[in-house]
Amino acid sequence: MERTFVMLKPGVLQRRIAGEVIGRFERKGLKIIAMKLLHMDKITAEVHYAEHKGRDFYEKLLAYTLSGPVIAMVLEGNEAISVVRRLAGSTSLADAQPGTIRGDYAACTRLNIVHASDSPGSAEREIGLFFGKGEICAWEDGNAGWF
Repeated sequence: MERTFVMLKPGVLQRRIAGEVIGRFERKGLKIIAMKLLHMDKITAEVHYAEHKGRDFYEKLLAYTLSGPVIAMVLEGNEAISVVRRLAGSTSLADAQPGTIRGDYAACTRLNIVHASDSPGSAEREIGLFFGKGEICAWEDGNAGWF
């Protein structure tokens, strides 16, 4: 089983679509093993988006991420990283296909509504940034065969 980090950005909560977005991950068979609602502080946002520092969109990305609460999650499942990224869709609004989260809900590229880890290394780093070991609740799904 693979784990990945997902963050629903402020626009998801502002538009009251958190349940719809989370439901897409669950319906795909991914397990939520950690989740919290939080106001990210500036230092955490800077560390989280460090690879984008110096790019023209960096300051606007920080401002948007800090503009309201986010939902941070750890999802688990077979090939979770690639599955989540396919569900999320392209970060470019012009390329985000209908049926993906970004294709169906994103209003503009800069106000991208979901962050998804892009590699095992990123997932591990991002999970560690937002969750302590005691906050991750690994669990077995004894009813999985019923679906």
